[in-house]
Amino acid sequence: MSRRARLEGRVALVSGASGGIGSALARALAARGMRLALLSRRAEALEELAAELRAAGASATIHACDVADRAGTRAAVESAAKSHGSLDLVATCAGVGYHGLFREHPPEAAETLLRVNLHGVLHLLQAALPHLEAAGGGYVVNVSSVAGRLGQPDEAIYSASKFAVTGLSEALAIELAPRGIHVLAVHPGLVRTGFVSEAELARVPDSVRRGAIEPDAVARATLDALDRGRHEVTVPGYAAGGYILRALAPGLFRRILTRVRAAALPELRPPRRP
Repeated sequence: MSRRARLEGRVALVSGASGGIGSALARALAARGMRLALLSRRAEALEELAAELRAAGASATIHACDVADRAGTRAAVESAAKSHGSLDLVATCAGVGYHGLFREHPPEAAETLLRVNLHGVLHLLQAALPHLEAAGGGYVVNVSSVAGRLGQPDEAIYSASKFAVTGLSEALAIELAPRGIHVLAVHPGLVRTGFVSEAELARVPDSVRRGAIEPDAVARATLDALDRGRHEVTVPGYAAGGYILRALAPGLFRRILTRVRAAALPELRPPRRP
């Protein structure tokens, strides 16, 4: 039975709030009566979102930082907590992606991806959890990916970073429950944002591009999952069928995934025999 999460009048800290899933979730949380602390590297984009939320009657503050920078992230979290008096929900939406074969992924770019997608989550949660505990409990929303449940060719390091976020979320759901903190992992499929460049989209099969979802759909699914007390949600829901197939028939799953991705990636096709 669905029970609405206790959000009205409480404080949400959202990283990656300057666009995509982060800004969509910030709007959805504000519509549920939450006060917002917005984090991102892009201060101007945060200002625009904060102005929009304030015009709609919400309370919003901005705290520019790069989540890959531990000291800067901690300072931003402390600033947010001081501005609002408490923190009740933390959403880790900041992230970067990369479409390309593992052997062609520049090492420096790979390290940046891990610093943002994994270390950024660690930095934010380690700084924010004491404030959630001080408030008597609350919510953690970690944005992972379908690629964090099903390893994706052409996205190997991205998948690795998101598998780590999924594993972290599963462990924290148990660790933090006695402290009254509910952990939700969100696994979106391909989302229509500026997250993926046009050149990278060309490496995605047409069938996958046609199934791309809007950030608002991820935000709605996230709030519904919180209301239902769930610890994970996949958007779109049908993508979770892949989890079952991989568990029951891993060889078949790999063959299907190879065939689907090979439609746009000749590198995955077996060489022709002479």
